[in-house]
Amino acid sequence: MTTRAAAAIVLLATAVAGCSSATTTEKKLPPVNPHAAGLAEGFGTMDRLVEAARKEGSLNLIGVPREWVNYGAIVDRFTGEYGLRVNLTEPGASSQREIEAAKTSAPAQAPDVFDLGMDVAIAHAQRFAPYKVAAWQDIPDGVKDLKGHWYAGYGGYMSIGYDPRKVAAPKSFSDLLKPGYAVALPGDPLQTAAAFNGVMAASLQAGRPEARRGVEFFSKLKKSGGLSLPSRANTLVDWDYVNAAKAAQTAGEDKPAWKVVVPADAALASYFVQAINKKAPHPAAARLWQEFLYGDEVQNLFLKGFARPARMEALEMKGTLDKDAAAKLPAVTGTPVLLTVPQADEAKTYLKANWPRSMS
Repeated sequence: MTTRAAAAIVLLATAVAGCSSATTTEKKLPPVNPHAAGLAEGFGTMDRLVEAARKEGSLNLIGVPREWVNYGAIVDRFTGEYGLRVNLTEPGASSQREIEAAKTSAPAQAPDVFDLGMDVAIAHAQRFAPYKVAAWQDIPDGVKDLKGHWYAGYGGYMSIGYDPRKVAAPKSFSDLLKPGYAVALPGDPLQTAAAFNGVMAASLQAGRPEARRGVEFFSKLKKSGGLSLPSRANTLVDWDYVNAAKAAQTAGEDKPAWKVVVPADAALASYFVQAINKKAPHPAAARLWQEFLYGDEVQNLFLKGFARPARMEALEMKGTLDKDAAAKLPAVTGTPVLLTVPQADEAKTYLKANWPRSMS
């Protein structure tokens, strides 16, 4: 046998073995299970997940305004990539309203997925179907349910946005008590999560929250005439992705109309988390949406919307982080504080009893 003939036999044997291996691998793929808790066990491959989702045809979303953290671009990208119809209902719904809607909606109109504050997600974890996305390990343990019922998608820090043409740059919340500041919260802290967290950020002392201090701070502001409506304020206490988006509108001007700072002594962080409705009418589409949100591209789209993606550290380590978008976020120099559920519950109880009286 010639050397060339022997080589040909080896190549042929290798090709046959490869075909056999491929056939074996294909046979090992699990039956499609759109209710599975992971990609591998439910679908085997992303292609099979996409195929199952396309057969369902639609995805129901609730509580995600298009202008919020770049969700408009994210939804459009999802539709363009996979061809599914996205039904957006009640874009301004609060986290609690999302849960209520899931209870009262007709089965076909129920939300497939939720975008929730962490406290609401924890309180209603029994309503969610566990599912661990492929990028599960990149999500910090402190901001996910280890069984996969919910997990952080994006977040940010409570910040102070201000008009530099009218007031000096504040270094701390206490600076806002000085003359000239007209300070607003983004709503009623008894009803709005951002306003509640604004009160709690003002309450921080040596990294410890205490609702009483936050209420006293805003009571002082009101008595001194420094508490204002958002439409009249030159200073807004809100999430940094809200204030940073506003600041970006005037970036590059000689005298920008808005800047944002995260006080070093009050770096209060919070995340919005993702969860799949246990009774999702489109379970495969819901799981495809989750995989989509945690891919590098969409995590960077959140970043372009001035939110800090849950996988931000992992993206940076991989070299796939959008550095230009990251550079537009306000610096955080203090030690981050994340309220525990007991701390948040205790604070809400205190505010319910004392906020109305302090504002009267």
